[in-house]
Amino acid sequence: MLKLDGIATFVAIAEAGSLSEAARRLHLSKSVVSDRLAELERGLGANLLHRSARRLTLTEDGTAFLARAIRITREVEEAAADMAERRGALVGPLRISAPVTFGRMHLGPAIYPFLARHPRIELTLDLDDRRVDAGSDSYDAVLRHGPIVDSRLVAWTLAPSRRVLVASPDYLARRGTPGSMAELDGHDGVFYTNRGAGDWRFRGPQGTTSVRARPALRVNNGDMMRDAALAGLGIALLPLFIASAEIRSGRLRIVDIGVQPETEFIHLAHPEGRRPSAKLRAFADCLRRAFGHPPPWER
Repeated sequence: MLKLDGIATFVAIAEAGSLSEAARRLHLSKSVVSDRLAELERGLGANLLHRSARRLTLTEDGTAFLARAIRITREVEEAAADMAERRGALVGPLRISAPVTFGRMHLGPAIYPFLARHPRIELTLDLDDRRVDAGSDSYDAVLRHGPIVDSRLVAWTLAPSRRVLVASPDYLARRGTPGSMAELDGHDGVFYTNRGAGDWRFRGPQGTTSVRARPALRVNNGDMMRDAALAGLGIALLPLFIASAEIRSGRLRIVDIGVQPETEFIHLAHPEGRRPSAKLRAFADCLRRAFGHPPPWER
C-alpha cells in the first residue's frame, strides 16, 4: 500500500529539484527522504526520477504521477485544514503568487500582522511578474493588477489602482510636455511587456482609444519602468502604487493629456471550482482592511 508521506515526499523532491533541498523543506534527514522515495517507487513498480551527480529529473512515469500526487497531497492538506477550521483555527499551507513590485512595496506591511495572528498558517508567497496559471501551478490564489481575463478564475476585488502617465522633468524639458493624445503619439514610451504596446488605452469622449508611442524600452518589471522614467528615457504609464512617492517628491511629473487611462483594480483570484478555504478568505479580508478605501497609494 502506498503511504501518504512517501507521496508528499516525492512532491517535495520534484518541487525542490534535489533530495537535500526537499529534506530541508520537510525538516527531515536526507536519508529519510531517500528511503521514502525508494519505498514509493517499489510500491509503484516504477522509477520516478532520473538520478545524476548534478540534479534529479522526472522520468516519464514520474511526470505522469506527479500531477495526481500534487492533487492527493493538496486534498489531504485541505481536509486537515477544514477539520482545524471547524475548531476555529486557521492552519496549513497557503500558496499565493503576486507581482514583484507590488509584493515588495505593499504586501509585507499587510501580511506580517496577519501571520503573527495566525502562526499556524504556512504562507508561501511567490513574487513573479509572469502571468502564472493558478490551477496548474498549484496556487491557492494569485494577486493581479488589472483585468482578470481568465474565465477559470474567480476574482475578489481588493482595492482600486489608478494609473498615470509620468515622465522626468529632464525628459519633458528636452522633448516638451504633450497635452493631448495626438501629441503623445510622437513621444518615447516605456512599456510593460506583459501587456504590450497596446496597453496605453484612454477613456475619451468617443470611448476608449489606444495610443502608440515609440518604444524606448520594453520590460516586465514595474521597478525598472519607474527607474527608466526617472532616468529620462521616456514616458511611462505606471500605477500610483509604484510612482506615488516620486510624484510627491517631484522626481516624476504627471503628464496630463486631457483623458484618463482605464480604471483598474487589485484582485485576488482563485481557481473556479475549488472552494476557497477559510484561511484564503481571511487572507483576502486582511488585505482589504490593510489597503483601505482609498488605499495609501491613492491618497
